[in-house]
Amino acid sequence: MEMEKACLRASASFFSILSILLIMKVSVLAHGQATASLTPAMFIFGDSLIDNGNNNFLPTTARANYFPYGIDFGFPTGRFCNGLTVVDYGARSLGLPLIPPFLSPHSKGRNILTGLNYASAAAGILDETGQHYGARISFNGQISQFAITTSQQLPPFFGTSSELTNYLAKSVFLINIGSNDYINNYLLPRRYISSHVYSAETYADLLISNLSNQLSKLYRLGARKMVLVGIAPLGCIPSQLSMVSSNNGCVEQVNNLVTLFNSRLIQLTSTLNASLPGSFFVYQNTYDIFSNMVTDPSKYGFTVPNSACCGNGRYGGDLTCLPLEQPCKNRDQYIFWDSFHPTQAVNAIIAESCYTESGTECYPISIYQLAQL
Repeated sequence: MEMEKACLRASASFFSILSILLIMKVSVLAHGQATASLTPAMFIFGDSLIDNGNNNFLPTTARANYFPYGIDFGFPTGRFCNGLTVVDYGARSLGLPLIPPFLSPHSKGRNILTGLNYASAAAGILDETGQHYGARISFNGQISQFAITTSQQLPPFFGTSSELTNYLAKSVFLINIGSNDYINNYLLPRRYISSHVYSAETYADLLISNLSNQLSKLYRLGARKMVLVGIAPLGCIPSQLSMVSSNNGCVEQVNNLVTLFNSRLIQLTSTLNASLPGSFFVYQNTYDIFSNMVTDPSKYGFTVPNSACCGNGRYGGDLTCLPLEQPCKNRDQYIFWDSFHPTQAVNAIIAESCYTESGTECYPISIYQLAQL
């Protein structure tokens, strides 16, 4: 038994080293393909839509560090996707390499000067969100990690505090959080009390109130250029479709909850722009473009708009992608990779809609333009 454990530890160590080397190689290639960076760094906060490996280092069931995740990346990294996420494409558009995960032991030294990714699968605006998965870093926890970055990790690389302040002010901060506060909290009435306590409207108010305070904390820590990503139509994801008996398309009741949140998030963007001196908040509208893909998939090159490429049960939404499960072969024709997350092909389209000079799904300007301010 001890010999088996030793072999397992040696094997894990080998694959860990191999993964690190491959990630470094991919990051260098991505950086080499890009032009001069438009921003010194990108700091990323959120959930599994953009987690790129932080949950690999946590005792949780919310992990994606196994095949077939990463099949089009080359190997599993912890991304909940077959390949790249929206922020991976976004970083490349801004001339940056792939941003490393905060919890990786290799995210130190000069490696962090182009930014860090704090996103954690199952995380939410509320601390209790996603707790049934085990450990995860809530948005509050991610902000605390960023505080460590600004107070301990970054100062040695700047001669004065004003230089660090200027660096942070020029960097782009991406916040994609809130989906789990619905699908892994409010919409699970047997596990969480939120839907028994709050109406749809008051719950959205609660989330936005907490989010406003959290963004103000980031502001006090030096963030100035912030992108607030709206929630996509959660009623269209396979996991939600699998829970209803009808086959009438997206679950409108769920999408109505999301629109309540998004409308308030748009208002919050304007409020914070007016109330926090020197700040610039941008709202990224993922809801509309995602809805368009689902309702008119052929326009975007997709043939399967409602089923997971890797999943089980109705729509592949009953049980998400399992270790060593064989995914679909025509992955670029699927909108959904697993029960919850989009494919790399979808992520590329969403990034194109906001991270490029011609991006139209951001308000009041694109992330490309924000980076140049």
